Amino acid sequence: MSTPLRAAAGALLVAAFLCGCGASAAREDGASAAGRRFAAALAAGDYRAGCELLAPETRDEVEEDAKGPCGPALRDLDLPPAGPARGVDLYGRDALLRMTGDTLFLSQFDSGWLVTAAGCVPQAADEPYRCSLKGG
Repeated sequence: MSTPLRAAAGALLVAAFLCGCGASAAREDGASAAGRRFAAALAAGDYRAGCELLAPETRDEVEEDAKGPCGPALRDLDLPPAGPARGVDLYGRDALLRMTGDTLFLSQFDSGWLVTAAGCVPQAADEPYRCSLKGG
């Protein structure tokens, strides 16, 4: 590869890396905000809003397990109060949001970030989390 071409390729690589960092911060903020909205809805007893923040497969699983509508089923799960966010980790289109009283898992959909699991507690290394609410 010629020196000018190598320099151009290097500049593109640096630009791609820098753009990725900015995009990552926006994605972290989006995942964290969605998780906080979900936690706030549950804390306020607004289970309908909580259900709207669930990923479709997770909402279907909640309704199927309860053999009824999502709102009452979500209420009956008696998920722990989440508390303030402590940190978020991104894994492609998935995120893990650690809060003081709960851990949420989220996925990024075309419509935004949605909760795929909640009420998650750390476990042994071979099964890192056990969740009260999770999609299939």
